[in-house]
Amino acid sequence: MKILGISAFYHDSAAALVSDGEIVAAAQEERFTRKKHDPGFPHQAVEFCLRQAGIDFHGLDYVVFYDKPFLKFERLLETYLAFAPRGFGSFKMAVPLWLREKLFQKDLLRKEMKALGNGHYDYNNRLLFTEHHLSHAASAYYPSPYDEAAVLTMDGVGEWATTSLAIGRGHKLEITKEIHFPHSLGLLYSAFTYYTGFKVNSGEYKVMGLAPYGEPRFAKLIFDNLIDVKPDGSFKLNLDYFDYCTGLTMTNEKFDKLFGAPPRKSEVLLTQREMDLAASVQVVLEDVMLRLTRSLAAETGMKNLCLAGGVALNCVANGKILRDGHFEDVWIQPAAGDAGGALGAALAAYHSFLGKERKSPKGKDTMKGSYLGPQFEQSDIEKRLTAAGAKFTVLEGDALIDACAEALASEKALGWFQGRMEFGPRALGGRSILGDPRSPRMQSTLNLKVKYRESFRPFAPSVLREDCAEWFELDSDSPYMLLVADVVKNRRREMTAEEQKLFGIQKLNVPRSDIPAVTHVDYSARVQTVHPDTNPRYHALLQKFKQRTGCPVLVNTSFNVRGEPIVGSPEDAFRCFMGTDIEVLVVGNCLLKKEDQDPALRMNYKDAFELD
Repeated sequence: MKILGISAFYHDSAAALVSDGEIVAAAQEERFTRKKHDPGFPHQAVEFCLRQAGIDFHGLDYVVFYDKPFLKFERLLETYLAFAPRGFGSFKMAVPLWLREKLFQKDLLRKEMKALGNGHYDYNNRLLFTEHHLSHAASAYYPSPYDEAAVLTMDGVGEWATTSLAIGRGHKLEITKEIHFPHSLGLLYSAFTYYTGFKVNSGEYKVMGLAPYGEPRFAKLIFDNLIDVKPDGSFKLNLDYFDYCTGLTMTNEKFDKLFGAPPRKSEVLLTQREMDLAASVQVVLEDVMLRLTRSLAAETGMKNLCLAGGVALNCVANGKILRDGHFEDVWIQPAAGDAGGALGAALAAYHSFLGKERKSPKGKDTMKGSYLGPQFEQSDIEKRLTAAGAKFTVLEGDALIDACAEALASEKALGWFQGRMEFGPRALGGRSILGDPRSPRMQSTLNLKVKYRESFRPFAPSVLREDCAEWFELDSDSPYMLLVADVVKNRRREMTAEEQKLFGIQKLNVPRSDIPAVTHVDYSARVQTVHPDTNPRYHALLQKFKQRTGCPVLVNTSFNVRGEPIVGSPEDAFRCFMGTDIEVLVVGNCLLKKEDQDPALRMNYKDAFELD
């Protein structure tokens, strides 16, 4: 039984293929098209999934779309009617698009699939649609390591639901409670993303990263005016302050008046005020999430919690939920946003719609480390790099690992392209840029010279799972970089009296621990535990680095520059390597050093990045 799941037409389109309940492949379309958050039909991601399964389109038993367009259109119309005559300008823009394209997505899907299938397919009986939050919940529960669990989904909005509770037992998954649009934690956080000058649906993680530089001095203002939260975590937003229901922006003039200024324009420098706003909305989000999870634990009696939806990518809040202890264990879908809906749709069809039994996970998740994307054979890598003009040396096994560990110990930035590509927004040691976490210069070097992004952005540590508790206040698996924990006290560096007087961004360059490149200003870190069974080569590199330095930790950031998706091919990796100040690149067994490359070629790539 082979089922293809698809998410598309909003943002982060993706495809995933499940065979007899096993996850075979999953990938975002942006990695192929190089369009960040590509919303289009995932042609190339679908073709990859079919190749990985060794079938063509006619080998599929079902194709499943991750939400129900008619329900979304119903919500759109009811919202405009409820707020009429406000929002007529937005209505004039939105409704024609829906009538022309989105409302008849079943026909659009048929057309796209006919092009892929080169023939007839029984769309009437084999094209299915799941509800958006069921797709999210299925993506979290079915691959989880639990036989039963409570499942909490939080995002901007699906069809109507913005927050939902589901109960999973065996192969059965049932949504039992929902909070509906326009009341949404995701949209509240996105409103502050917009207000602080970042891009909605992609800049929320910047707000989370900015929060530790600020003080939550606006939190009471938010609680008093914007959101009414009950003890069980249920909530309502005060819509007088928001414009997302019918307008073209997230907030309005009343919001501006409440916080004393209009939204920051993206080109204007960040100030302490934006840091305090970020800290404030983060505190509010954490408070609501903790109330929700405590209530769920008491109500369901479940020991395990699964999280999905875009809000579940807030790893700071996730870490606090785990430490809160109301659930014994927490598992978060690594592709928690809309891309993961493709996987959830396929799994929901297999288990919920078709009623197929779920094999007991026996305490181990079935995401395969989230390494579900394409990989390249060594011969193919060499051909591609040669055609791109690269100069490289081929090293095998231990020789390659030794060379990489030596480069990292010398404080060089290392591009690391190995095995199958990760599914989800995080680089997990398949398509990563790596660095020495002991270096006090590494964070600013990677941000400004490699990633070309804001200097305040923190980097995550990868750590050997067996050494995690010796470096971080975390002794559980965190393979998907979705939990934040503090650096252990004996690895921290106490600030001087002068340093303690610093505020905001001035704190950035103050070393906080033995691993300053991955220690945020509040001593926290977004931890990835590395396991030998899912990524043996990356695990071996960390072991070798530990042998050389005594440190089992590496800086791990996604292999891309600002504004681009994570690299998807050897050519993408070479282009990023040549256009930045990455000193060493490893693709498969090919080792490339910057000084060996053609200087003219390097200038061409660097100019291209600057033009971008």
